[in-house]
Amino acid sequence: QVQLVDSGGGLVQTGGSLRLSCAASGRIFGSYVMGWFRQAPGKEREFIAAIKWSTASTDYADSVKGRFTISRDNAKNTVYLQMNSLAPEDTAVYYCALDYIPRMGTIDKANAYDVWGQGTQVTVSS
Repeated sequence: QVQLVDSGGGLVQTGGSLRLSCAASGRIFGSYVMGWFRQAPGKEREFIAAIKWSTASTDYADSVKGRFTISRDNAKNTVYLQMNSLAPEDTAVYYCALDYIPRMGTIDKANAYDVWGQGTQVTVSS
């Protein structure tokens, strides 16, 4: 069973940047998909980005395209989310997640993911 540990959140001003990390314990197989989601108070968990471990192919929500970049380091079993041009509406708890058996059309569905990190708070001040 893989475990995920999120880190890197914090308080940043509008226009600033943060890089989140998600360290995975256990073996990561090429077929796995790693994703980032976020949840703001009173809102549903929202898909942000995902990366296929074997090919590093990526997918993004429209709301973050051009601002956020997901990447992975095979040697460190770690996934990153580089967030630039942050805005107050990006304020949320950010979670990384792992999908053991990705299925077509589910990359942005929270209920498709099997393992979750504990979350890291990102707050963007105006």
